Amino acid sequence: MLLRSIMHSLRKAGFNTRRVAIVGADKIGQRLAHTIDRAPWMGLQLLGFYVENPLDHPELNRSEPGFSIRGNLEQLVDDARAGYIDKVYITLSMAHQEHINWLVQELSDTTASVYIIPDVFMFHLLHARSESIDGLPSISIFDTPMDGASLIVKRIEDIVLSLIILSIISIPMLVIAIGIKLSSPGPVFFRQKRYGMDGKPIEVWKFRSMKVMENGEKVTQATKNDSRITPFGSFLRRTSLDELPQFINVLRGEMSIVGPRPHAVAHNEQYRKLVQGYMLRHKVKPGITGWAQVNGWRGETDTLDKMQKRIEFDLDYIHHWSFWWDVKIIFLTLFKGFINKNAY
Repeated sequence: MLLRSIMHSLRKAGFNTRRVAIVGADKIGQRLAHTIDRAPWMGLQLLGFYVENPLDHPELNRSEPGFSIRGNLEQLVDDARAGYIDKVYITLSMAHQEHINWLVQELSDTTASVYIIPDVFMFHLLHARSESIDGLPSISIFDTPMDGASLIVKRIEDIVLSLIILSIISIPMLVIAIGIKLSSPGPVFFRQKRYGMDGKPIEVWKFRSMKVMENGEKVTQATKNDSRITPFGSFLRRTSLDELPQFINVLRGEMSIVGPRPHAVAHNEQYRKLVQGYMLRHKVKPGITGWAQVNGWRGETDTLDKMQKRIEFDLDYIHHWSFWWDVKIIFLTLFKGFINKNAY
């Protein structure tokens, strides 16, 4: 840590730097350039872009040094052979495979270090990372953040918090159970089949709030003034108290306290055909509360746009997951997650 700190200070002061050239000036190349510019501690001195045809980027010819076009690919090779360039980052798309092959072969006759930035940004990446399989590098496009140490941290978080919360809400849950039995005939709990992590079916526990127990191939979402909802059930749904038994699911390992809300199996099958990336939300365990819910995207999804927004927030959560983001969502749930105008 001390060595890294010293090197950061030296590089910010202009020492121990490496001259960098970027091949390609499209979205990926410009993103890389801005990243390097914002991180002087890396010790990378940005020289500029080299492209196949400089005339294709007239706006960059007038840019500030480091963000302008320095020449074509032949010029890059000449500059690298002359020792002007220490690192070359190739950001050309997969469609330019022929140019990439030629460039790599030519740069092998120089002392420059060459890196290829894969053109995977054309996809919607979900927690992407690289790994090696017997020396063969690969980059994941869709992956789960719940792996290794992260999986252990998430499970410990769920066990500790669910035990604490269940000990606090046990008496209120007993009172709610009595209220359900007194207000309408039927069981206290409703266990509905839903998809869990990796799309495996689970039974999600809820306090019964309706006169019906829909759990088949067709499940109708609750709507405003829904006649199926009991009077006491209406109160439970508005305050989200009907969700309290799901802490049992958390303790059993089927759900997490924070994660994408689980949908009925029938709704999964419906929306997976309509919303791109819908099933990617099952790369983590479903949650009692989530990033979409604290941002207001809960309740009835009577339009496709509403479901798309919910999925957008779910995937954003998976992409940026961290323990502290879970803490933030739990904190926000205390103020935003229980009562909502869309909860009925």
